[in-house]
Amino acid sequence: MKKFLFILLALAMIPVALLIIITPMDSQKQYIFGFISIGLLFLMGFSKRRSISVIMVVMSLLMSTRYMYFRLTQTLHFNSEIETILGMGLFLAEVYVWVLLLLNYLQTIWPLKREIVPLPDDMSKWPTVDVYIPTYNESLDVVRDTVLAAQCIDYPRDKMKIYLLDDGKRREFAVFAADVGVGYITRNDNSHAKAGNLNHAMKLTQGELITVFDCDHVATRIFLQATVGGFLKDPKLALVQTPHYFYSPDPFERNLSVGRNIPNEGTLFYGPIQQGNDNWNATFFCGSCAVIRRSALEEIGGFAVETVTEDAHTALKMQRLGWKSAFLDIPLAAGLATERLVLHVIQRTRWARGMTQIFRLDNPLLGRGLTIQQRLCYLSAMLYYQFALPRIAFLTAPLAYLLFNLNIIHSSAGLVFAYALPHLFLAIYLNSRMNGRYRYSFWGEIYDLVLAFHLVLPTAVTMIFPKRGKFNVTDKGALLNVGYFDFRVVRPHLVIAILLAIGVIAGIVRACAHDYYGVDPSVIALNVGWGLYSLIFLLAAIAVARETRQTRKTIRIDVKIPVLIHYASGISSRSQTADLSMGGCRIELPDDRHLTDEIEEVELLLQSGAISIPVKVVATDEEYIRLMFEDIPLARRRELVRVVLARADAWIQPPKPQDNPFRSLLTIVRCVFDLFWLTWKTRRENRRAQAQVQEDGNV
Repeated sequence: MKKFLFILLALAMIPVALLIIITPMDSQKQYIFGFISIGLLFLMGFSKRRSISVIMVVMSLLMSTRYMYFRLTQTLHFNSEIETILGMGLFLAEVYVWVLLLLNYLQTIWPLKREIVPLPDDMSKWPTVDVYIPTYNESLDVVRDTVLAAQCIDYPRDKMKIYLLDDGKRREFAVFAADVGVGYITRNDNSHAKAGNLNHAMKLTQGELITVFDCDHVATRIFLQATVGGFLKDPKLALVQTPHYFYSPDPFERNLSVGRNIPNEGTLFYGPIQQGNDNWNATFFCGSCAVIRRSALEEIGGFAVETVTEDAHTALKMQRLGWKSAFLDIPLAAGLATERLVLHVIQRTRWARGMTQIFRLDNPLLGRGLTIQQRLCYLSAMLYYQFALPRIAFLTAPLAYLLFNLNIIHSSAGLVFAYALPHLFLAIYLNSRMNGRYRYSFWGEIYDLVLAFHLVLPTAVTMIFPKRGKFNVTDKGALLNVGYFDFRVVRPHLVIAILLAIGVIAGIVRACAHDYYGVDPSVIALNVGWGLYSLIFLLAAIAVARETRQTRKTIRIDVKIPVLIHYASGISSRSQTADLSMGGCRIELPDDRHLTDEIEEVELLLQSGAISIPVKVVATDEEYIRLMFEDIPLARRRELVRVVLARADAWIQPPKPQDNPFRSLLTIVRCVFDLFWLTWKTRRENRRAQAQVQEDGNV
């Protein structure tokens, strides 16, 4: 009955919605209407109820659709062919954003927050699990701790088998696998890259469930106990995906001065978006940190090999056949983020190509088996990676008027602003309200601008020739001893930034001399403001290319563990760690003995027993002593992995503060300031260093 009344109410509201969308107004009335809408939004914002958010979504969609109707009916009148081409290009870019806004609201309006399904007390009922760790060209230093962490997973030994899938066919990996007691699988060729590697392993193993970890993803010890229970409860459940948490900073976090204060780029996807997908049984498989039912994989012929994003395509195939999926929003494993911006671009280019391939080869809008909600969730993901051209269109649009006096929006500046204001304001406010702890306002533009120029050609070529291209492995675990500015990545960004700066200056000059040129100052003001906005965001994207040094090999975590410090004289002192990593630790100083007596070993006193590790002193101060671990036997290293990386709560972090759009905008402006300040500071220091070298040489 409630559903019937809801449908009846929705049908009754359609004429009202159409009236709101199509009623024309002059700029004064539209301003009043817009400010009333914004005022209502603020009043409703005091309530945090989900039902209020739904009403706000409807308001936002109405204002955005009203703006698009205004653009369609009142602004597409052009005086030349070039104006028509540029104007229609901008309008199509706005249509693209409007469609994505609709799809984003569908995904995030009602996220499903799952809880862990407990396993039965009788362990004999627990399913058997094969743990796959595929690798190709990564170093053993990257892979070693992933394998050791998998061995620390709390699951019956007779029901869990671990396999190192080495497509690099390296002897040192085979020796390592034998030393630690895990299976080692290789093959004669590397056909179909990662998907082919996984499919080959499926033929040689028999576990009821398959868990996949990328070779840099270390699992916590509760991973299987937290994810496997759902498979016993629901025989149609094919996939349980968990978030990809990164314990190393990505290029945005490392290279921007404010990077550590904002949510990680992937937090939005591994939060509201995947939770929203889960609500519609459209959870994406993300290639790692997931458990999959073998029978479901066998029914679709194994992991998908037709595209370079085998993960999402595999989930799509299973869901087409009626299998269910789930997303558990608990970080149960952690990996390495891309260290450098160029690697980030390469990785995202592969993702963009893969989603475009799915769109062309196995379009979820077509074919049988999916619900309308599932189709739209996949459409959102596929359309998102087509953002390159629309993003460039928005970025460069003001140049048409500022440099070439071309009108690509034929309307008064006041009327355009009156319609655009509520459309933009409501969308920004609502996204901040719904996703404000996962993605701060305006930062999505920075992420997209970094990639936009690099994705235009790959996505266009893939759209035309979907079977071209190959799988690229993202390098992980590298260090960067010297900072530098990566001009290769941002060369097109620099060109457009110069053009925008010229355009803004030209616009200001024209505005000051408007009587001579016979132009409308308000139109120039709108385009100058737009150009400044584009320039600020483009410079912030350019700032990410300022690569900073990365010399730390291992993650350091704050943890207090009792220790015994063993000195060369045979005396021992008790203390505790302040922080701990796989490479060393920082210990509170118990006394001054280290000044006269060499420290040879520390003994970590754990609940499971003690671990003795040979150490070397790195540095000391008044409170702490920093120690570097020397060579650790594999058995001891496994226990250290259990303490540092495989703890049940190792990667559970407090949420970021709620977004404030104004404050978020200021942080972006700060990134631009730091780009110039830090560049000038670095050059000054280099000049001083060179002068000092010359002076020393003359002496």
